[in-house]
Amino acid sequence: MRVGLVVDSACDLPAEFLRAHDITLLPISVRSDLITFEDRRDPVATLRFFREQLGDRAHHAESEPLSVAQVHELFLRELVTRYDAVVALTITASRSKIYENTLQASFSILKDYRPIRQAAGYDSPFQLRVIDSQTLFAGQVPGAWEAVRMIGSGASAAQIRERMEFLAPQCYGYFLPRDLYYLRARAQKRGDRSVGWFSATLGSALDIKPVVRGWRKATEPVGKVRGFEHGAGVLFAHAAERVRAGLLVPVVGLSYGGELEVMRALPGYQDLCNTCDEHGVQLIESVMSMTAMVNVGAEGLTVGFASAEYEAKF
Repeated sequence: MRVGLVVDSACDLPAEFLRAHDITLLPISVRSDLITFEDRRDPVATLRFFREQLGDRAHHAESEPLSVAQVHELFLRELVTRYDAVVALTITASRSKIYENTLQASFSILKDYRPIRQAAGYDSPFQLRVIDSQTLFAGQVPGAWEAVRMIGSGASAAQIRERMEFLAPQCYGYFLPRDLYYLRARAQKRGDRSVGWFSATLGSALDIKPVVRGWRKATEPVGKVRGFEHGAGVLFAHAAERVRAGLLVPVVGLSYGGELEVMRALPGYQDLCNTCDEHGVQLIESVMSMTAMVNVGAEGLTVGFASAEYEAKF
């Protein structure tokens, strides 16, 4: 059975990983004023658009997932003959309509695929499973990595779905913004009251940054640190601690809203690399998706891994 994986462009996997494993991307468009950018995980184009076209206005931008009709058309055009089954793993449904649109589209896809497969010489049924990752950005990386591993080992779509549904509530995505005023402005636009005016003002004055967690469909601050560089070190050390405790999937995802060399120079980065090497854990690094940068802000950091439930302390 030919099984394919679909992720959305908020999943912070590098383009070379997507290509190497033939992962299909559901692009997300970012619109500000009359300017629209379709995020297809090109790091150079993403950084250029953010800096040159959005800049200080980025918090006004709106992200637009593919519509139900667009998802339907993409699957019928590209996927129902290339694969016998597809697993679609999306950003948490609490932050985007990608899951809802893909799930709605799945009903019509499963109704309309037969003539297309038959014309291509396939008489077997087509299967489609849509999974809510319950997290976001680098937090989506462990589930996608595990799906790739299972596809490579010959697992069925049903086995992969079962594993993804088990992992989803165990996948943690943390992010650390560099600019708290930006995060507050973005949160206000979304109607999210987790970062208020007072905390933004106080945080700016004292250089306090929140550590925000995306886990089990909730996105909320779980700690605070003083200074971005110090906070990055704290977050890297936290990820290293979970690696030593034992991950459910041997991978840690990192993404940064800028050049990756800047991220690699942050305190604690090399210690995390060394810890991953010692424990046989792969470190996957990527420039942030446009969706992540619009929500976290430029030069923010995200970290993701899959772990048994634990109490986060920052």
